[in-house]
Amino acid sequence: MAMLISIGHDGWYTEEQLATGLHAMAPGADIRPASNPGNLEDISVLAVSALKGDLLARLPNLKLVQKLGAGVETIVAHPSLAPHVRVTRLRPLEPAHEIAEYCLAYVLRSQRNMAAHEASQNRSAWQPRAPRRPQETTVGVLGLGHIGGMTARLMRDLRFRVLGWSRSPKQIEGVDCRHGAAQLRQMLGACDYLCSILPSTPATRGLINADTLAAMKPGATLINAGRGDLVDEPALLAALDTGTPGHAVLDVVSKEPLPADNPLWTHPQVTITPHVSGWHLGDALKDVTENLRRLEAGEDLLHEVDRQRGY
Repeated sequence: MAMLISIGHDGWYTEEQLATGLHAMAPGADIRPASNPGNLEDISVLAVSALKGDLLARLPNLKLVQKLGAGVETIVAHPSLAPHVRVTRLRPLEPAHEIAEYCLAYVLRSQRNMAAHEASQNRSAWQPRAPRRPQETTVGVLGLGHIGGMTARLMRDLRFRVLGWSRSPKQIEGVDCRHGAAQLRQMLGACDYLCSILPSTPATRGLINADTLAAMKPGATLINAGRGDLVDEPALLAALDTGTPGHAVLDVVSKEPLPADNPLWTHPQVTITPHVSGWHLGDALKDVTENLRRLEAGEDLLHEVDRQRGY
């Protein structure tokens, strides 16, 4: 039983780096980078970040696709994924911390007037501005799972008022948790910052649209570190032109890499980062080798995905 590592995109770990790390955790395992795959009939497990279109057809004995991350929407929707092939994902702590820190960084950048101070420096102008107090600021978090819950708790611990929203009821101490469509609209109007950490599912795609954007607080900041298809991008550009919201920070977009001619690049109220909010896998690599072992032993897999629900 062999595992093939195929990252599926550039600008992250290399397949050789991951193979070396995984071999260190499971010295006897047959783990191969895509640059040296050997006989593809040996491959039972495919470990990917993004799934290449033609790869599945060349793996006749595939049993499991292991996502090297959390989002699995492009895997479960792939037309060539056979019904019997199982899908698992990771729930690593390190990138969850990093995504929460990313959201906090952009909240604090605004709270502490950093862009204004940089502009003042460029003019050699000494212009003090009072920072906003966290206890007088409301941060909303869409999605209260593994990553969203961590983000909400981080904001809470720094004295922000935190509102959380999820599809089903959740409870987090010190966080005002809400759920359902009606409560979402009520929440949006109260948030100075809105952090979207939702997965891509049929129920969440396009959730941030003209109607929900119009319900946001004028001048608020939208931070999307979830999935690009959560946001209707033309509607966002139109909404930014009216000041509701006042700014958008997008670590994910509907098409990645973002085409050079996309107007998101040049809109004065948009900040783009290239899908870097959660980077390191940390200890989660051990779950990859553990799933390889469990598959061979016929045991329950870690973090298996319900392919119908999409997570």
